[in-house]
Amino acid sequence: MDLRIVVIAGAASNTGKTTLLCELLRELSCDEPWEAIKLTRGHHRSCGKDPHACCVGDLLSDHPMIRSGRESTWVFGKDTGRYWDAGAANVHWVIATDDQVEAGIREALHKVRSRCVLVEGTSLLKYFTASFAVLAVRADKTQIKPSARIALSKGLIDVVYSRDELDQDVAQGAITGLPLYREKTCLASSMQFDRPS
Repeated sequence: MDLRIVVIAGAASNTGKTTLLCELLRELSCDEPWEAIKLTRGHHRSCGKDPHACCVGDLLSDHPMIRSGRESTWVFGKDTGRYWDAGAANVHWVIATDDQVEAGIREALHKVRSRCVLVEGTSLLKYFTASFAVLAVRADKTQIKPSARIALSKGLIDVVYSRDELDQDVAQGAITGLPLYREKTCLASSMQFDRPS
């Protein structure tokens, strides 16, 4: 089975990746089952943040952790719970350090039983070619994070999505030349799965 991998990447934090993924799940899962993968990159308490604010440090080990199924991934208000509520056929949560991202995503992809999966995360594009990749941007977030810049420079992003009206500075900020969508219905219908996964 050829797996269709749709990646929802972000130009920065809080650009609406989870909201877009959920809207696409609602739209796309009407026709066939879609699963979802959430990538959470963590670290071993070296950030100095409050342990309650940095919630995955205690879950890290020598290997990536993958949680699958509703019992292990549905939590009210959390991204994975929102995926279930939006209609995901299954949800896989990858918890990994930076060095474990590739192995963790690979393991999660092996657990996918549907033909299609939406993956939230930008850094995984360094390791996997998506069938289709969307970059979520916001008008008030003009700095593009390094992983998104790399994906853009390598031509790994197919379209840009923003709910906002983008000004010239953002539009010129490395996203010029890519189709820009503001409606998720139009975005869902435009997805072309040309690249092999």
